[in-house]
Amino acid sequence: MALAFFDQFSSPTFLGIPLIVIAMVFPWVLFPSPSNRWLNNRLISLQGQFFNRFTQQLLLPLNFGGHKWALFLTSLMMMLLSINMLGLLPYTFTPTTQLSLNMGLAVPFWLATVIIGLRNQPTAALAHLLPEGTPLLLIPVLIIIETISLFIRPIALGVRLTANLTAGHLLIQLIATAIPVLITTMAPVALLTFTVLFLLTVLEVAVAMIQAYVFVLLVSLYLQENT
Repeated sequence: MALAFFDQFSSPTFLGIPLIVIAMVFPWVLFPSPSNRWLNNRLISLQGQFFNRFTQQLLLPLNFGGHKWALFLTSLMMMLLSINMLGLLPYTFTPTTQLSLNMGLAVPFWLATVIIGLRNQPTAALAHLLPEGTPLLLIPVLIIIETISLFIRPIALGVRLTANLTAGHLLIQLIATAIPVLITTMAPVALLTFTVLFLLTVLEVAVAMIQAYVFVLLVSLYLQENT
């Protein structure tokens, strides 16, 4: 029974073909495409306004060189947000609960920021490894520590997203499994458990949105250090 709780995190297959690609592509079908008319409908207008606000907020702390990443970061944010939100629906699969997918997103973006920093401003990029005014005896130790922290960044990006979503989904399933058992024996406790489940679901919706934003925000901060 304990293993059944983790079945929701296994990638679904059909005739031996993984369906994770469909789970990742399907959210983009739900977004309405702008028309060629002068006036759009309310949904497209709200969508365009959200994109503009988010892009402005995201690029506010970045230098001018980092503005080239606006399309990538906004697209990444919408992809993660859509996948996380749709994964809360019943009988669905959340691709972002897979560590391999999150690491596949975190490592290339992190590596791109590092390469950009080493190419455009190598002195400033290497200066992050040694804070100014460090005592002479601590220089080797701090360089090793900063180097380790640099390589831990993509791991932290992927593990943070995976752990938060996996923990939330697992708690929801555990509490939802207890309600049918309690309703026949202790109805008041079952009602209290259902209230906790509802509040936890609302919290998980907030976590799904926040984690998508945090992932993109950290990538933009890494980009800021190297532009």
